[in-house]
Amino acid sequence: MDFTLTDDQQSLRDLAVRILDDATGDDAIRAFADSGRPYDDGLWKTLAETGLLGLNLSEDAGGLGLGMIDLGLLLEEQGRTLAPLPLTPVLLAAWAIDAHGHAAHKDWLPRILSGDAILTLAIEEVGGIDPCDPAVLADADGNGWRLSGVKVAVPYGVEAQALLVTARTADGPALFLVEAGADGLFVDPQRSTNGEPQAMLRFDNVRLSGDAVLGAVGDRAAIVTALVQRAQVALSQRQVGVAAEALRRTAEYSSARIQFGKPLGSMQAVQQRAADAFIDVEAMRSTALLAAWQIDEGTPQPADVATAKYWAAIGGHRVVHAAQHLHGGIGADVTFPIHRYFLTATAIGEALGGAAPMLAAIGDAVASGSTEPLA
Repeated sequence: MDFTLTDDQQSLRDLAVRILDDATGDDAIRAFADSGRPYDDGLWKTLAETGLLGLNLSEDAGGLGLGMIDLGLLLEEQGRTLAPLPLTPVLLAAWAIDAHGHAAHKDWLPRILSGDAILTLAIEEVGGIDPCDPAVLADADGNGWRLSGVKVAVPYGVEAQALLVTARTADGPALFLVEAGADGLFVDPQRSTNGEPQAMLRFDNVRLSGDAVLGAVGDRAAIVTALVQRAQVALSQRQVGVAAEALRRTAEYSSARIQFGKPLGSMQAVQQRAADAFIDVEAMRSTALLAAWQIDEGTPQPADVATAKYWAAIGGHRVVHAAQHLHGGIGADVTFPIHRYFLTATAIGEALGGAAPMLAAIGDAVASGSTEPLA
């Protein structure tokens, strides 16, 4: 299998590099962290102007009609630069609406493309092991629905004008579009490990119209699964950029740092630790690419999505820990940039659910030959 980038994909990556490099950098990221802003709205508008917010929307919807591999190029650069942007939730919410939404839902797409609307995904729950099996309830109520329950760690939940919420109906899981400010919806701000804004959402009999649900009855569970798989792979792709840049910075630092009269990087123990981290990064990259390619081909394999999650969680953990350790005392200095990669990789690992549950799920799937979706 050849994952060499096409000319168009290389051009896409080059464009993302130019835009994000111009707006980020250690000083810019430090200033942003001190600003209290939820995301870089100026950079967000720049992405809208270049069409990158429509990267995985269909051409009929005004997008570029590209897939998960292409989205991964943008997300990897976001991870590399730590660009403070709500890319994953907004772009995946837009994809779900474009692919499965009703006509009224699609009124949001031009606003997303222009950078004027933030939509997000409300998937995670307290104690939730399988995001495809939500505990939030959606009860039929005449021609509409009533939502009850709690979602946590909702990215940009305070800033979003609308949310895509997974909930359990009498016919199985489904995805609902809920506008901010709905009666009975309570939003409490939260913060992730790396400071990105999140929210806890409480649905107290939130009344929705009948067409708030995406897709026909027989398709709704598959829509939830497809969205969850894309979200998991997208996080894995972003983690590749975080880990690869943390390792690059570590190699640069250890090559220049003189210890006992010679470069730190010339010491065998340091080289071995860095080599292990390089292997982890490449394992993360290849498994994320495979899972993204399968999604683009319409043949996602749950065990391969789980494998990408596993490597993003365990590989990301090991790489940023190695980066911290090889930087020595300065790695723990919060005024030095490397700690931000540690915090971001940790936040992504937490969002993915950790490595141990995924390893168990992969083992069960391999042993049973199951093709059922994994958490």
